[in-house]
Amino acid sequence: MQFSEAWLRTLVNPKLDTDQLCHLMTMAGLEVEEAVSVAPTFNNVVVAEILTAERHPNADRLQVCTVDVGAGEPLQIVCGAPNARAGLRTACAMVGAELPGNFKIKQAKVRDVASSGMLCSAKELGIAEAAEGIMELPADAPVGKPLRQYLDLDDKLITIKMTPNRGDCLSMQGIAREVAAISGSAAHPVACTPVAAGLADTQAVTIEAQAACPVYCGRVIRGVNPNAATPDWMVRRLQRCGVRAISPVVDVTNYVLLELGEPMHAFDLAKVAGGIRVRAAQAGERLALLNDQTVDLTEGTLVIADDSGPVALAGIMGGAASAVSETTADIFLEAAHFTPDAMAGRARAYGLSTDSSHRFERGVDAALPAAAMERATRLILDICGGQAGPVTVAGATAGPRPGIRFRPERARRLLGMAVDDAEMCAIFVRLGLDMEADGKVWQVTSPSYRFDLAIEVDLIEEIARVKGYDNLPAVLPQTLAGMPGLPEQQRGQAVAKERLMALGYQEVITYSFIDARQQEMVAPGIEPITLVNPIASQMGVMRGSLIPGLLGTLRHNLNHGQERLRIFELGRCFLGTDSAGQPLRLGGLAYGPAHPEQWGEGARMVDYFDVKADLEALLWPMTAVYAKGEHPALHPGQCARVTVAGQAAGWLGALHPRLVQQLGLNRAPVLFELDWAALATRELPRYRTVSRFPAVRRDIAVVVENALAVAEILAAVQAALPALVTDVALFDVYQGKGVPEGKKSLAFKMLLQDTEKTLTDVEIEKTVSEVLAFMSERFGATLRS
Repeated sequence: MQFSEAWLRTLVNPKLDTDQLCHLMTMAGLEVEEAVSVAPTFNNVVVAEILTAERHPNADRLQVCTVDVGAGEPLQIVCGAPNARAGLRTACAMVGAELPGNFKIKQAKVRDVASSGMLCSAKELGIAEAAEGIMELPADAPVGKPLRQYLDLDDKLITIKMTPNRGDCLSMQGIAREVAAISGSAAHPVACTPVAAGLADTQAVTIEAQAACPVYCGRVIRGVNPNAATPDWMVRRLQRCGVRAISPVVDVTNYVLLELGEPMHAFDLAKVAGGIRVRAAQAGERLALLNDQTVDLTEGTLVIADDSGPVALAGIMGGAASAVSETTADIFLEAAHFTPDAMAGRARAYGLSTDSSHRFERGVDAALPAAAMERATRLILDICGGQAGPVTVAGATAGPRPGIRFRPERARRLLGMAVDDAEMCAIFVRLGLDMEADGKVWQVTSPSYRFDLAIEVDLIEEIARVKGYDNLPAVLPQTLAGMPGLPEQQRGQAVAKERLMALGYQEVITYSFIDARQQEMVAPGIEPITLVNPIASQMGVMRGSLIPGLLGTLRHNLNHGQERLRIFELGRCFLGTDSAGQPLRLGGLAYGPAHPEQWGEGARMVDYFDVKADLEALLWPMTAVYAKGEHPALHPGQCARVTVAGQAAGWLGALHPRLVQQLGLNRAPVLFELDWAALATRELPRYRTVSRFPAVRRDIAVVVENALAVAEILAAVQAALPALVTDVALFDVYQGKGVPEGKKSLAFKMLLQDTEKTLTDVEIEKTVSEVLAFMSERFGATLRS
């Protein structure tokens, strides 16, 4: 929020210069981003009046002006501005003045006519970026008064960065309260004296959405002067807060928003049909807004409506059909309270962001509408004239805020510094808090505008803020440090990451928020967790898989010319709102050449088996079973379900051709996604006696059905191995001549060994026969002849 320091000092004026004030605000939590001067440095420029303006004898576009500068004889100044005329009050730079850009004014002759000064435009003084002519000041501007003093050009524009919970500081009055509390200076509240009704006219108001709009104040004002002008002091304050002056009535509502923090709106009463209703929008309704945008209202959006339909988006923007104009004589003034829950994300849903929605989303004082109504009424009557009717109030503000239990002793312990009870009490009084002490426990009640104070630690933070965070002592914590033991069978995340990095992968961290379309690509038909208030339209749901983030990183790298990529991510996915629905997963992606470009090996693209080898290296000493499966994001013929220690761990496979085409990729990347819970535990090493006797190898070839998976056979055989068999492994697969159609030949090697003796031929043949018999019985395998 940007504001004028001079305006702030009319409400609270601590004995601090600008730099000290900014530092104090920053250390109290109102971070000052910058403080800049309203105008660049210049001097010896005064308010002047042009007495005469005659055509230059030697130039068609120049005028010779007689100028009163309020001191001695009038000056003769040559001016080329088209708007220079007799009677105009403007800015005059005297001889010896120094203007921005190190431009010095000297006595000169212009086309043989003496010129003793310069009549200045706002651009030449650095006040505006562009100007059509010299400055035009009000007719009552005091001649001879220094321009910097008259326009308060020594003012500073302060910009503060507000935290979302401090909506009460989005106003001059709110900032003044804070400055008064942290500096100990006296604050001067804005006068909101009730305005007596001059007529009996009212407008009926009905609230149909009480939960979203607890209170609504309205007032009829008749006979306003449409030709009235907004006072210069108000225009100046609005402009220095970044708000453009439009018309007196609109300017007053904007001014009250900046001054008190209450968004207001004025309707042209002649354009309002019947009573005002605060209700939810209905299906099919449309509204043309003040910014010339027409929106299709979503059912449930809070609107202000009359008998003809919606006339404003509640708390966001008014409608064009009921807006005040240059002919408006009667207005209906609105000041209402809309809850943050009802306003959150509503403006962004329509592509809007307004000062009103910004405040209502963060919270506005529920007791403010009545005071803002009186303040705005007084300003309108003073500026535009007219007569005001009585205030119509629908609904009611909530009662006093509940008390907060506060223990001074706990506050001292958490702050790490000695703050006596009297000082805490004084801080609470400066903050406007009420207290009731009952021994060692206080009951503290916050005012309605401090809706951010809810629990005890909030009050403790207030004490730290007011004392200043830079005044808190730096005390090292005193505790017994110890390194918790990690069970040996537990695999640390760092170990897995280091192993993947050793395999050539790089770690990435992607957003947990993704586009709903990305979620649908990898998990069609599964309802994602939708965010109520997303930070961007393309981040509307929580990810149910790591795959979208990995693919997004791939596309980003390809767009930057990186054709070979190995990446992984360890992060949570979100399948539900409870902790069980947020599994930690390890995902990876490989794309491009299998190896960096080199002379020793021919170029080939990475494939399923390359990544499978990386997974086996990652899982060691555990082994995984890879079974054919189907995943909506993976290639039907290159997809495997991964099982580790009998537990389903995840998936491995190439990207589905449909997604390859949608993403515009030249080839399919290979991906894996595994549940960390299945990888986190590993088998402990166990001692096994090393035999002193030679091992014997026997090779067998069996014929089985072509559809039978080798992994299934090996798993079953290894589970039922005779004691003498130490290892079984596949070394050949054959289909063709000599093997029946629909069958395949699998060649296994078996290692046999005894720890106590050398095996005899009889023992060897018996053991091989047992293995063959098991294969025949379990899988229908026959020994290949």
